[in-house]
Amino acid sequence: MSKLILLLFLGLVAYLVFKGITRSASRRRADAPPRAPEPERMVACAHCGVHLPESESLERNGRRYCSEEHRRLADS
Repeated sequence: MSKLILLLFLGLVAYLVFKGITRSASRRRADAPPRAPEPERMVACAHCGVHLPESESLERNGRRYCSEEHRRLADS
């Protein structure tokens, strides 16, 4: 009878250890920082050549500019 109780106790300990290891691994995955977004395409200003993200550039006639002033100067 004591061997059966010992066997059940060892099984319970093994279960708790296994459960703790898997819970710890899933917590580490959840705490991982989110992936960085993909880098944005860089374009050069058609007037001065400065590189800037495409989303911040201004477009006119298929050319990209870094500011409204440079876009206006290109028309002159």
